[in-house]
Amino acid sequence: MFNLPSKQLLLFLGVFSVFQAHAQQKVLNIKDAEQMALANYGTIKSKANQLNAAKANLKETRTEYLPDVSISAQQDYGTANGQNGPLYGYHGLSVASSGPTLPKQNWNAAFGSLYLSNVSWDFFSFGKSHEKIKVQRNIVNLDENDLSQEQFQHEVRVASTYLNLLAAQQLAKAQQDNLNRAIDLQKVVVARVKNGLNAGVDSALANAEVSNAKIALTNTQQTVQEQSNQLSVYLGIPAQEFELDSAFITRLPTNLSAPGAVQLADHPELKFLQNRIDVSDQQAKYLKTFALPTFSLFGVYQGRGSGFNPDYSTNLNSYSSSYGAGANPTRYNYLFGVAMVWNLTSPFRVHYQVQSQKYTSAQFKDDYDLAAQKLTAQQVLAETRIGNALKNYREVPVEVSAAGDAYKQKYTLYKNGLANIVDFTQALFTLNRAEVDRYIAFNNVWQALLFKSAATGDFGTFINNF
Repeated sequence: MFNLPSKQLLLFLGVFSVFQAHAQQKVLNIKDAEQMALANYGTIKSKANQLNAAKANLKETRTEYLPDVSISAQQDYGTANGQNGPLYGYHGLSVASSGPTLPKQNWNAAFGSLYLSNVSWDFFSFGKSHEKIKVQRNIVNLDENDLSQEQFQHEVRVASTYLNLLAAQQLAKAQQDNLNRAIDLQKVVVARVKNGLNAGVDSALANAEVSNAKIALTNTQQTVQEQSNQLSVYLGIPAQEFELDSAFITRLPTNLSAPGAVQLADHPELKFLQNRIDVSDQQAKYLKTFALPTFSLFGVYQGRGSGFNPDYSTNLNSYSSSYGAGANPTRYNYLFGVAMVWNLTSPFRVHYQVQSQKYTSAQFKDDYDLAAQKLTAQQVLAETRIGNALKNYREVPVEVSAAGDAYKQKYTLYKNGLANIVDFTQALFTLNRAEVDRYIAFNNVWQALLFKSAATGDFGTFINNF
């Protein structure tokens, strides 16, 4: 024994209890799974960032109505030879040198400067800026509903996978029980064959039943692994085994007949599709404004300096190459005015753009109508599925009880040589099938409620039934 001081002993026991708690796997209930999935799933994070980008674009769009205010300053050094004749400064590749037109080239150079401020404001464009803001606002609403739709659909996916995994785990348990019974049968058969009470073929049939039970168990364990991996992906965590809440196999939902609290038009999927229509309609209105003119206010104030003196055209020596002579502005100009710009061919192009956008809106409306029709049909089907699931749930205890009695009877008869192995294996198969039906019947009631929740757009219909 180690002689540890009391404080160290308490510390050791505390650390040991922590490790022991971690070693015990925590039960993952469905509400915790849903919260984890909404926080970690990559697609939801992606759509949340998409929404943030749309909100930032809306803020930027609102600033586009502000006037353009520019200031500029430049200081240059170069020659000032002028020349008669036309020219075109393609893409700004020509210099703006101004000076007298001389009979020959000279290389007199001095400093020059230009300082200016400019204001340009498209103050009226028949609502173009406002319509663009409305388009972006509708895009924000679209992305918000896209995120809500994805969250709702992911909640349904997680719940469905959770139920599928729980069902697979229960089926694996049923197959393990079936394997145990097959092994018990094998022991009885081998003993009776060795004692000459049964034919050797009974031993072969018993071995076949054990092998079949092992294969069925392996297959269900594979399904458990697949569903566990899928749930891990939805939760955004590494693949692992899960211990799930047994409430789904011990009791029924508290209120199966409660109607959904969400109107059909407020279903997350339909709200998203309606927002697509709204965005398209608003874009059509925005496109119409491009057929109309734009009215602008503008103003410029500038100062200019030059190292070339006013009499340079008559005296080519009247200039200074000093920096200060060119950097100091000596002449100032200003101008302001109102301008109207209207491309007279724009209405022809815009007409077809608007027409195309309206067809897009009609396409989105058709998608909306189809989705609404499907959801309405699914709501009717959901009630039918719940009714059928309840019928099976009430019937399955009768099946399990009868199969269990038949198994016990055939087992007793076979041990006493009053039944053959074919009858006994048939009873074994019937009991296994009844146990599988029992687990499926429990699970199907919850699956039917989840289907109703998905059809009505109200996840609370499912998650609040615990």
